[in-house]
Amino acid sequence: MTQPAENHAILLEDGPSLCLREGKAWKLNEVEIKGNEGHLIVTLDRKEGGEGLGGEHKVTIDRSTRIWRGRELLGLDELVAEGTWPSKGQQKFEAHPIQLALTWHPRYLYQQFHAADLWLDDAAMKDAAERQRQRHIRHIRLRWMPARVDAVEHGKFGHATVTATLFGSMAEPLYADFKPGIGGKMAAAENTLRTWWPDHDGMDGKIISVERSKTEPEFGSSGIQIQFEVPLILEGFRPGNTVRIRPHNWPNVKPPVEERVNGFEDRWPSPGIFEK
Repeated sequence: MTQPAENHAILLEDGPSLCLREGKAWKLNEVEIKGNEGHLIVTLDRKEGGEGLGGEHKVTIDRSTRIWRGRELLGLDELVAEGTWPSKGQQKFEAHPIQLALTWHPRYLYQQFHAADLWLDDAAMKDAAERQRQRHIRHIRLRWMPARVDAVEHGKFGHATVTATLFGSMAEPLYADFKPGIGGKMAAAENTLRTWWPDHDGMDGKIISVERSKTEPEFGSSGIQIQFEVPLILEGFRPGNTVRIRPHNWPNVKPPVEERVNGFEDRWPSPGIFEK
């Protein structure tokens, strides 16, 4: 079997993110240059059975490798020209801490990788993390906050109050936009987080309460529960279902077509749901 049975992930992170979360860094022990390419000898301490790559590895580099130092983007040639790395041959380093973004190598089956990005200091890593955080904030604001419906309180003539818990692991400024008394919009979504036409088939409403859990939330949950009042309940707003919600100050747009649920009619149940 070449593909795992699982097709959902509650946490998906790259190597640098894992290292930052665990307070770890790769140690650069040696650089060897041969013309326009070369390799690094690096090590990462990791307990037996721990998550992610560990131990000593030979990582290839070439002119495609992006090397970050402070707010500079450097190439292999520039580090050689300034004498930081040798023009040819080997140079030893005393376990200099770095961060690596590894990518595919033809000998990946033998635990060999290529360095797509290399961060030489903390300042470079902090700058990269902030840029990535801002990309994440933009992504969620345009596609709306995912949430799980906990309960629905039905009123008259389709009016309802939907109680939902926002997903976890989002940037705090996104959660801060959810405030009692402001307008917003809720759209049905699949458990893959894909929506249909949220700007058209979502339902405008009002956030009437925002409650933060006083205990540590379960992994994957923000612990932030909101109540959202809608004038007309939609089929997708059922307990256990996934929805996406936007406060009124987030853009009211549809996501790219390749990210949406395919087929306009897929939103509606067919007669096939009824048993014969």
